[in-house]
Amino acid sequence: MSSPQIEHLSWGRLETESGQTFKDAKCFPGGARAWDWNETGTRHTPGIQPADAEELVEHGAQVVVLSTGINERLQVKPETLDALDEHGVDAEVLQTERAVERYNQLAGEGRAVGGLFHSTC
Repeated sequence: MSSPQIEHLSWGRLETESGQTFKDAKCFPGGARAWDWNETGTRHTPGIQPADAEELVEHGAQVVVLSTGINERLQVKPETLDALDEHGVDAEVLQTERAVERYNQLAGEGRAVGGLFHSTC
């Protein structure tokens, strides 16, 4: 299954190639859904939790792109990177616009890529 391309990104809005729109999104091989921070207790600090990325691995992502927000306010817990490494999943942490570009590049190459995208601060 391919990972959906992200067609549009602006402050507070991300749109996938299938027309789905989100404020924050989880994208993975075979689909995408809203990223609800309340599911795992994610906050800007301490940042992206291991459980946030777990679903991407479950969907077969072999590389994961983690976005830190437009203004890079979202942190990533070191335990999240450790958990991905333990699963043999490569992780890239990038500012949101760069994260979307990198994710789309990997998806366009046919890679099994997942991403967590924060479309505001």
